[in-house]
Amino acid sequence: MATFHDCSVDSELLAGMRMARGAIGRGELVVLPTDTVYGVAADAFDPTAVQRLLDAKGRGRQSPPPVLIKGQETLAALTDRVPEVVRPLLDEFWPGPLTVIFRAQASLSWDLGETRGTVALRVPSHRIALELLEETGPLAVSSANLTGRPAAESAGDARRMLGDSVSVYLDDGAAGTSYEHRAGANTGSTIVDATAGADGVLRIVRHGVLSDADVIRVVGADALA
Repeated sequence: MATFHDCSVDSELLAGMRMARGAIGRGELVVLPTDTVYGVAADAFDPTAVQRLLDAKGRGRQSPPPVLIKGQETLAALTDRVPEVVRPLLDEFWPGPLTVIFRAQASLSWDLGETRGTVALRVPSHRIALELLEETGPLAVSSANLTGRPAAESAGDARRMLGDSVSVYLDDGAAGTSYEHRAGANTGSTIVDATAGADGVLRIVRHGVLSDADVIRVVGADALA
């Protein structure tokens, strides 16, 4: 039976975080708030847990989940390299609603699905997400909804869709940031592909709550394909 924790109450927050850590360690799923939408999380280095996440959403291996990390210091262990052209974006928007696709470190023993040697990484700007990442390490996290349904903007939305396929729900009210007011209906993070190679060109592959204008302001239009 899934447990639901109101993280606005200190005692509930402590209990919820303890149970979330335990669930992740056992290869189970946790719903957590982020600065964009609610996410469903699994241990990124546990292939069975990642498959459980995909199954819960009704999603195939051709749609691998992004990985949330606690900060840029984790990049060297997870990526083949970080192109210089993308570093200003990381400095400006991490933590924040920016996901970047990198070439993955070849030595990693993980299975996120059909990634073609890449990994999509993000540092969320949310205290609960960051605290959990500090204790668990990288988490495979996808929006907490059934595939084809709207992304969950509350823990209650997520529970109505995912039910007992998730062990722990961490509720911290409505998800989202002030970026939403500028980006309209786009509630997910903006995804930038930084795998182009030597030419150093970036490509926006999903238009999310971070606007194209924000990206261009930092790296310039010439840096985008």
